[in-house]
Amino acid sequence: MKAAFVIFDRLTALDLIGLYDPITRLHSMGFRPDFGWEFCALEKSVTDDRGLGIQATCVGGSLEGFDVLLVPGGFGTADLVSDSAFLDWLRTADAVPLKASVCTGALLLGAAGWLRDRAATTHPNSYRELEAYCREVKQERVVDAGDVITGRGVTAAIDVGLHVVERIAGAEVRQAIARQMDYPGVRGKTS
Repeated sequence: MKAAFVIFDRLTALDLIGLYDPITRLHSMGFRPDFGWEFCALEKSVTDDRGLGIQATCVGGSLEGFDVLLVPGGFGTADLVSDSAFLDWLRTADAVPLKASVCTGALLLGAAGWLRDRAATTHPNSYRELEAYCREVKQERVVDAGDVITGRGVTAAIDVGLHVVERIAGAEVRQAIARQMDYPGVRGKTS
């Protein structure tokens, strides 16, 4: 099983890391030794919205061979929703069975056409923009619409990451990873 973390200039780093940390623990904690990932972009290096450089491990290649597509948000999404080259590349993930976003990454999923007739969420400041792409904007922290999962604002990235973990490996693994992360609100806490 392999995940594609989509990266682009002016992404929000916490969106990316909030997804990355719990999901990659599937491998590092031994729950899914076969789990791998790539940082996918159209350029070798991108910079987040505050200057942090991130290196892509997969540049410009098709996204069709992945099992999970993970899309952060950030200020860069404002331009990318109308960037035909970026959207054409993103759409190579059409056959990817599970797609997830956090924050304004939902706008990219919407612009790619994957939110039609679905409920979705994004950062509250972008609800109006999301309305153009989906059936219903929900004000929930995580919206699971089957093969597409969307999360609200920046800190919802951890929630989405843990939700993806549960979809891949089950509730017990989600709880074990959340406990290891010392994440509050872990279901089934022990004292």
